[in-house]
Amino acid sequence: MLDPSADETGLMHEHGVYGRGRMKRVMVAAFGPVADPNGGFGMAILRLGDEVDPQPFAAGDPAVKAEAGFAFEVDPMPKVVRPNES
Repeated sequence: MLDPSADETGLMHEHGVYGRGRMKRVMVAAFGPVADPNGGFGMAILRLGDEVDPQPFAAGDPAVKAEAGFAFEVDPMPKVVRPNES
């Protein structure tokens, strides 16, 4: 994460373009890198209805499609608390 190769930098650019494109479609609420001391990773918060499968989102991501060691894990948030909501 701190010392990417030229190929990784290009792939991360494509990954960011993909995420921003999904933000415009209101699928992605937020995304970005997580600086975990045990190894950095990225995180995205998706806005999907209960009936919507997140796997197509993952499958379309250039970082996943490149098969360059990037993985996608889905963990649901059963409750989301936002400002001005109880």
